[in-house]
Amino acid sequence: MQKANIQLETLTCPSCLQKIEGAVRGVEGIDQDSLKVMFNASRVKVEFNDSETSIEEIEKAITDMGYEVKKSRVKAA
Repeated sequence: MQKANIQLETLTCPSCLQKIEGAVRGVEGIDQDSLKVMFNASRVKVEFNDSETSIEEIEKAITDMGYEVKKSRVKAA
């Protein structure tokens, strides 16, 4: 498992949070229980199985929803 900390552009509404959460939940290999979208910090924290998905796939799910990923950090969980 890998831990990802993804910094996003500033989130402007609570519905943004729900859209991002839904998009990330749809990525295979995500640990559903670890997913946290922090509205005030404009940050996503999630653990994922790196044999099933990658940070690039998670970022793509977010950018496909129209949100900019500023930077990501990944480390072993």
